[in-house]
This record gives sequence, C-alpha cells and structure tokens, in this order.
Amino acid sequence: MSGCDSQKAEASKDNISTNSIDEGLPRELSQLSLSSASSQDEFYCDKGHSETALKNIYGYYQAQKLCDVVLIAGGTRIPAHKIVLSSCSEYFAAMFTGSLREAQLAEITLERVDAQALLALVHYCYTGTIELREETVEVLLSTASLLQLTTVTTACCAFLKKQLDPCNCLGIGLFAEQQSCLALHQIDQLASLLKSDDLNVVTEENVFESLMTWVQHDCPKREQHLPTLLKLIKLPLLSSEPLIMEAVKWHLLPERRSLLFSHRTRPRTSTIGRLLAIGGMDGYKGASNMEMYDPRTNSWTSFMRMGAKRLQFGVAVMQNKLVVVGGRDGLKTLNTVECFDLTSLTWSTIAPLNTHRHGLGVAVLGDGPNAPIYAVGGHDGWIYLNSVERWDACSRTWTMVAPMAGARSTCGVAALRGRLYAAGGRDGGACLRSVECYDPATNHWTNCAPMTRRRGGVSQTRGYDGVQYLCVVEVYDSESNCWRKLAPLTTGRAGAAVVAVPPPRAMF
Repeated sequence: MSGCDSQKAEASKDNISTNSIDEGLPRELSQLSLSSASSQDEFYCDKGHSETALKNIYGYYQAQKLCDVVLIAGGTRIPAHKIVLSSCSEYFAAMFTGSLREAQLAEITLERVDAQALLALVHYCYTGTIELREETVEVLLSTASLLQLTTVTTACCAFLKKQLDPCNCLGIGLFAEQQSCLALHQIDQLASLLKSDDLNVVTEENVFESLMTWVQHDCPKREQHLPTLLKLIKLPLLSSEPLIMEAVKWHLLPERRSLLFSHRTRPRTSTIGRLLAIGGMDGYKGASNMEMYDPRTNSWTSFMRMGAKRLQFGVAVMQNKLVVVGGRDGLKTLNTVECFDLTSLTWSTIAPLNTHRHGLGVAVLGDGPNAPIYAVGGHDGWIYLNSVERWDACSRTWTMVAPMAGARSTCGVAALRGRLYAAGGRDGGACLRSVECYDPATNHWTNCAPMTRRRGGVSQTRGYDGVQYLCVVEVYDSESNCWRKLAPLTTGRAGAAVVAVPPPRAMF
C-alpha cells in the first residue's frame, strides 16, 4: 500500500469514527461529551433473559421451526431441538453428543416408550412444568427413569408417596422397586407398617408370612433387615408357638441339634450345596480330575481339574475357597498347595508347605476371612511326622507351630470350639487310639481321652484298626472329655474324605 493510500485509509477511519459519534460536532468535542471524571464501568443483567429466551425457543417448538430431530414413539412424531433435550436429559445428552449412530440421525424411533408420556416429558424440557395424575403417573415415572429426567422422577415418587395407604402400599412398593425409586421403598416404612396395631389382618401368621415373602423376593439384599423386622412381629400371638420354641432351641443350643432332629430340621435338597470328589488314586497313579454331585438331580458330572495329580492330600473349605494341601502324585510326596475359588471357578496356587507331606490332616480353625489353616502330621516319604504347620492368610506364608507328642499319619483332624484335635492315625508301628488337642492361645498340645478302637486312615472317627476296616463311629464330647458310639456305618471304610461344604450364595 502506498503512503497516499495509507493517508486516505486513516482519513476514512477518522471520518467513520467522527460520524458514528455525532455528524454535527467536531471530533474533539464529541469525545469530551462521552467522558466523565466520575465514570465507572458496569455490567447489565437482564433477569428475565433466560425465561424470555426459553419462551422463544418454546415458540419455535410449537411452530415446529428450527427443529433438528424428530422423536417417534407409537406412531406419534414429535419434532424437537437436540440442544434443549440434551440440556435436560442425560439420556439424550449421551445420544446426541457421543459417538452413537443416533447423533447423526434426523429421526429417532424409541421402542416400547409411551407416546403421550414422551410428549409430556418433551413439553417439560421446554416449560419446566408437567401434569401428574393418578392414572398416568406410573407410566410417566417409568419413562422419566428411562430418559434420566431425575427431577421428574423425584416429583413422580413424591406424588406416589402421597397416595400411599394400606390398600395400595404393596403394589406401589413393588412398582417402586422395579423403577429403583428408593424414596418409595424404605425399610422404615415397612417397619411402620409391621408395628401398626391397626394393620388389617385375620391372624398374626398373615403378617409373618407377608414379611417372609418380602424378604425372599430379594434375599441377598433384604435378609440383612430380617432380625430388625422380625422384632416387630407379635411372635407370642402366633398359633404355632411350639415351632417357634423349636427354632429357638435349634439356634441357641447347637450342641444338642442331634437330639432336636426332625423332618423340619432336615435341609431341603436344593439348600445343601454340592459334593466334590477330588483327585485320589487313578489306576496306579494320582488323579487330577474332580467330579461334582448334585443332590437335586442325583447325578455326578465332571468338574474342574487340579493343576497337579494328587492322592493322600488334605482338603479344607474356607470362605468360599477349597484348599488342597500336599499329598502324593503317585511317585513323590508333594508340598504344593492349590486353592479353588468356588465363586469364580478358578484354580490358583499359594505358598508351598515347609515340609513335604502325604497322609496329613488339614483343618481350618475359626470362621473369619483370615482364619488359619493347619496341616498336621503325615509322612514325608521317609519318616512319619509329628510336625504341624499353620497358614497365615495375612502374610500368606506357612509357619511351624508346636509339634504333637507323637508322629501321626492318616490321622483325623478337626476343629472344635477354638481348638484343634488330632485323632488316631499310624506311627509306623501300629494304628493309634490316642487323641491330642492343640490350643492356639498357648501353642501347646495336650492328650485327651483315647478312642475305644485303634484307627488308621481316620476320617472323623472311622478307619482301619490294623486288622479290619471299621464301620464303628464314635463322637467326642470336649466338655466331658469322653467318647461315645453313634450308629455304625453300613460299610467299613478307611481313608475316606469327609468335609462339610455350606451352600454359599454364589456357588457353582
């Protein structure tokens, strides 16, 4: 640009500036008229701007102008603006601002959505108002929950809460649970209902049965509230009082359950879990396979395999985990330990024993998640062992504890009232009838009353006495320190594995 052109441009700029201020005044006078010694900048706020803007947008919606999407439900077409829908609904925000295919579509069909409810909710997005009526509030709530219009959901729940009465509380409660409307589904409301003396029932059994039906509908989440809610049932007024006393005795006197046994205390087949047969002798070598017995179908099926072949190993169940310890693979004695998660159905290995052992006894002492596992006695391939190891779940290591007074292999090991008992077994010379008890508090073993028969290959007081396989069963009373006989087995057994597996919530 030449110097002449530059001067013309500046002159033109001055002319524009001067004319824009005041065409009839000189530039200097115009500038002085706009300045003040006390001048301060300020912000102007139109308080009605948002309302006016939204009102104008609503006008465009009514006139179906500038709409960039059409929602279709049940044959009804609803033109709307994506920006308005996205600003009110997380559902539409994810649809229109993400990478979904619908973000590029001009028409979107919403399946299984009520057309009138959708129309009312779109209208709400523009106006912030919606009509709630008894005959339509449920479908409106379910549609608002789908579209994630939380303010409408909250308003519907509050409306339904006002409608609650003894005639409709169960129906509304079930609907609220299906819609995850927690405001309508609270434990305190159920508690208030249960403790009301004005509850219209024929007998107290009706209240008890209703509570149990409610709990069983979602047992994993609701059973935690059962102790609190049961206190609100008028138990003394139940006509089946003998049954209640039977249940009380069953839970408060576990040591006498054998005397309280009846058809009511016998578990139903579907509640007793599964039975696992693990490893053992397969021909002339150890086996790694596992089979599962289902008492409901009375059938065995192949299950997960262990990582190694094993026989004469120890097994225990702890916190939904099956722990397999030591044993032999058919050639050598093992010190490896495997753990099977009954929930995820996966095998893993944990730290090995300090001593190779087969014919050992294994037991868990305690019920907590970090309860220790004990590996007792056994044979290392050369000698019979009296040593004992303990698994620490926190440090995930095996440590040696106090040894038994005598060496034992194939002995029976069990936990009872916080102590560990080792019964019978073999010491290389003969089968044993002696019993020892380990106290973890003192780290000391003491002798207990001996069994009436010598037993090797003991599995909770069965076994082999050196001459014959025994069908005789004995039970030990730790309070009186004595043994008594129970009904015998139909077949003599030795080396049979017995373990009680409770039915976890998420098992198999």
